[in-house]
Amino acid sequence: MTDSVHIGGINLHLSAPDTSAGNWIGQGESLKQLLACWIVLDETDLPLAPRIVGTPGIGKTTLAIAAARHRQQDLYIYQCTADTRPEDLLVTPVLGENGHIKYHASPLVTAMIRGGVCVLDEGNRMNEKSWASLAPLLDHRRYVESIVAGVTIPASPNFRCAVTMNDDESTFEIPDYILSRLQPTLTLRPPKREDELAILRYHLPFADDEMLNLTVDFLQQAHDLKLDFSTRDGINVLRYALKTIAQDPDHPLGRDALWREALIRCLGDDALNLAELAERRQQSLGGNMMPMGLGDFFFNPNDPLHPDMIDDEDEDDLFDDDDEVEF
Repeated sequence: MTDSVHIGGINLHLSAPDTSAGNWIGQGESLKQLLACWIVLDETDLPLAPRIVGTPGIGKTTLAIAAARHRQQDLYIYQCTADTRPEDLLVTPVLGENGHIKYHASPLVTAMIRGGVCVLDEGNRMNEKSWASLAPLLDHRRYVESIVAGVTIPASPNFRCAVTMNDDESTFEIPDYILSRLQPTLTLRPPKREDELAILRYHLPFADDEMLNLTVDFLQQAHDLKLDFSTRDGINVLRYALKTIAQDPDHPLGRDALWREALIRCLGDDALNLAELAERRQQSLGGNMMPMGLGDFFFNPNDPLHPDMIDDEDEDDLFDDDDEVEF
């Protein structure tokens, strides 16, 4: 595999492919949907560039990696950030030996040239200016223009792309003209119990059934309560718990207690009471919490003098016609 290519009179040094393993467990329909996006039905047809959406740690990047491995194509991953610049996405000039400028192709451009798969990871953390530089790549034109290198780079017919996006609020709002190019939306849901257990077994084959079940039970309860604890969180909790046990097998605390300690260390005290945490989250989001009135500022909710605790008859008794009230 060549390390550089000549395009438009410029020598581009290419990036190395990602060698991460990608084993997708469960939710086979999600993998089928992603692979379907990349099918080309005719020489006039074009592949789609889908966005894979879900909470952090749910497996969006793993899904894209698995799809690339299924197609037996080289994989390139670009990690998007808030300060990503267009030249970071495309071609970056680097001062080489003897003062000569060397041009380095990003993982994205390398995938375009070599006909690989590029995953733009956490795409909604990237600013609009950087997204604008990809507009011609994501439509029928399928090329990018590097202002820095002064070249136009076409994509190989075999090039495929997907964008992962976290479903949270710490992101940029992507402009509509880009979203219209990133279609369709593939939404990942939390895995079922048997799938989540299989995922934990795959990553931690040395874990025993007791610890595995403790972790899966916690995760499934969190999923049911719509809390954002992910499979990745469970893997970290279980890994830390097993290391703690291995370090001190005769620890006076039982294995269950050590697992709970690992839960607190990794996810915080709130993770011990998921139901209470879910209720607080719902209230903070304006769930079923009643609006606060003036009485709430002056009385405890259970105070007999709270306006909500006084019915019409009690109110009449409080203000009898014979009583004198001074203001």
